[in-house]
Amino acid sequence: MLSPHAVALLAAEPHFSFLQNPVANEEIALRWIHIVAGIIWIGLLYFFNLVATPVMKAIEPPVRGKVFPLLMERAMWWFRWSAVVTVLVGLRYFWIILAADANNAGQPSLALRWMGLWLVVWLVAFALIYPLQLPHAGILDSAWVRTIAIAAIVVAASWAALYVNTSPESSNAQLSISVGGGIGLLLLLNVWGIVWRAQKRLILWTRASAEQGTPMPAEAARLARWAFLASRVGFWLSFPMLFFMAAAEHYPFLSGIAK
Repeated sequence: MLSPHAVALLAAEPHFSFLQNPVANEEIALRWIHIVAGIIWIGLLYFFNLVATPVMKAIEPPVRGKVFPLLMERAMWWFRWSAVVTVLVGLRYFWIILAADANNAGQPSLALRWMGLWLVVWLVAFALIYPLQLPHAGILDSAWVRTIAIAAIVVAASWAALYVNTSPESSNAQLSISVGGGIGLLLLLNVWGIVWRAQKRLILWTRASAEQGTPMPAEAARLARWAFLASRVGFWLSFPMLFFMAAAEHYPFLSGIAK
């Protein structure tokens, strides 16, 4: 004769119980879209830096002239629009967290203040790193100079974002996304403000050169260098960005009060 426990095990079957809380359902939908779009975006960023760039340098110019426009036109479409979806969905998710923390603080208006100051901090950070990604001559073209200067700006912006968003009720999710999401905003601005601006011209010029024999403009080398530098900056900044985004829900190490 089976025991009651064995009977219960045999009778067990999967049950689905979706949450009745609309905010919780919206959050999981936002996370899902954010993750899928982010995989496309950052995956292409890694593809450009780890595969496409070295391969393009290695293949012969006539072949490169045919492959580059076909590859980059399609890749850049997915790259730039997945970046937009990732950040817009992330901003909505961030707002939900800000609103919850502001309500916990008894000051719902804090959410708007936090979001506004956060945007100011990271827009200023982008304005500061923008000229550091331009092609330069001499010491300003040194990888060490660029790296140290950009790292200093990003660290300072991260600290400023934490400072303006910290209160006793600030959650780890809010503070982690203040940094990770801010770096993500920098990457989005790089995609649209630098990489796509340069690549769309390079695609047109390379196609015209391959199909019509039109000489590449003298500006092409500078634009290619500019796009490369911005892409490489995004590549390295993606690592701290991903850490802080993962830490938002999985590594509670930030708070507004000493522990």
